Amino acid sequence: MIDFDRVTVRYAESREPMLRDVRLHIPEGELCLVAGRTGAGKSTLLRAINGLVPHFTGGTLYGTVTVHGRDTRAHPPRDLADVVGVVGQDPLAGFVTDTVEEELAYGMEQLALPAPVMRKRVEETLDLLGIAELRDRPLRTLSGGQQQRVAIGAVLTSHPQVLVLDEPTSALDPTAAEDVLAAVTRLVHDLGVTVVVAEHRLERVVQYADRLLYLPGDGTVVDGPPDAVLAGIELAPPLIELGRVAGWTPLPLSVRDARRRAGDLRQRLADASPPPAAPVPDGVPALTARGVVVRYPGTVAVRGVDLDLHPGQVVALMGRNGSGKSSLLWAVQGSGPRQSGTVTVPGPDGDTDPKALPAAQARRRVGLVPQTPGDLLYLETVAAECAQADRESEVPDGTCRELLDHLTPGLPADRHPRDLSEGQRLALALAVQLTAAPPVVLLDEPTRGLDYRAKRQFATVVRRLAAQGRAVVVATHDVELVAILADRVVVIAQGEIVADGTAAEVMLASPAFAPQVAKVLAPQSWLTVDQVTTALTRTEVPR
Repeated sequence: MIDFDRVTVRYAESREPMLRDVRLHIPEGELCLVAGRTGAGKSTLLRAINGLVPHFTGGTLYGTVTVHGRDTRAHPPRDLADVVGVVGQDPLAGFVTDTVEEELAYGMEQLALPAPVMRKRVEETLDLLGIAELRDRPLRTLSGGQQQRVAIGAVLTSHPQVLVLDEPTSALDPTAAEDVLAAVTRLVHDLGVTVVVAEHRLERVVQYADRLLYLPGDGTVVDGPPDAVLAGIELAPPLIELGRVAGWTPLPLSVRDARRRAGDLRQRLADASPPPAAPVPDGVPALTARGVVVRYPGTVAVRGVDLDLHPGQVVALMGRNGSGKSSLLWAVQGSGPRQSGTVTVPGPDGDTDPKALPAAQARRRVGLVPQTPGDLLYLETVAAECAQADRESEVPDGTCRELLDHLTPGLPADRHPRDLSEGQRLALALAVQLTAAPPVVLLDEPTRGLDYRAKRQFATVVRRLAAQGRAVVVATHDVELVAILADRVVVIAQGEIVADGTAAEVMLASPAFAPQVAKVLAPQSWLTVDQVTTALTRTEVPR
């Protein structure tokens, strides 16, 4: 179905090729998972499948990419549209209509399908992805996760033979991600669709994959069965790391397989206990919100929320897509709508509502990185963005660049921000906002597009901010990140807070929000591989 024959892709601004002498054969009806560090070339590999490389994204393509018998050099994307469906990292950038139903039908209209067929497929897709209630909603009013499901649905309605997905679950809550992956798996098993998916959250996808393509970052591609490839690479989901600690061979790819083999490990941990939760900081909150209400036409996004954020505490804000997380963050920061309620932040001139301050002053009190971090970037180069952040924040030169190198090392200073991958662009936006280091930092889905190593580095940066006395809120669907990072977890549903407690209290009580380690070792109360490793080191005599 898909063949790469000695494929090399080189961009003019890069010294080394992004892909180097790649040879692959992906047969019909396989689910192929693409993994690798941020910026390793995953998006380039995906774009080569439908001809975006080199027809639209630039660069020089050497070798041959053949899809369903068509050479992509001779067939640009428009000539492959009936065979290959693509969902990119930024769903909003790919929308061409105004409402959900129109977007689902648009691709079929371009293929001139009969109206009855289009109507039937739209209904099937709405039900398949659980978005029937969004049918008439304007696309720009949807949450990031809802937009992502619509983007996937818009591709599925055309019934492509090859489906290419770039970070398809990055903005989805755990339940929605499982629904989408179940739908994709049905396409593979029942209809023989070939699916190529790039994903940083391997824990969500690897159990469904028939093969794994790993890009180490030197242009090459490691190809093989998922368990064999994961055994020899650094980037691995918590389940694989737990298997390495426990000495399991072969490594399990699903929680079910791991639980069947975890009896001995649970016995080894029987006399140990996880570290206690961090105490709630004393003193005046860094931010106090009371009765916050946010309304949009036809819906109430936030319903009378009360929230205290304490200095030195990292709070994870969780909830399903459309639950009101982003609306709450924007209302608290002061830039978004807020119909009622109060928000106060202590300052040198007394308590102040950020909404009453000019934008520049409000950002110094409460900083926010949105779901689309590119909105914060407006200069020509990475170096210019970093220098401007240093000047605006009145910090020593190089401060922003140092933060950026902690998140994603080696980003070229002369690269245009719009030419960065989604993960690289996110890292740059994070560095720009964190340079000012306001007393309250709000991060909305901050790890989309970041690999496991980059997320650990991000967690280190956030913990450093908390250690400096800042209150940090991370709105995220990434339960593994929450397990290693959060002191406190707040769950919001339909605009209301439904749970508020320590990470262990909230996550262990919810199957949807429990990390992989917790699922494997239940009923014991472990959340992370690091906790397990530390406990084993302390309780077992080295052999």
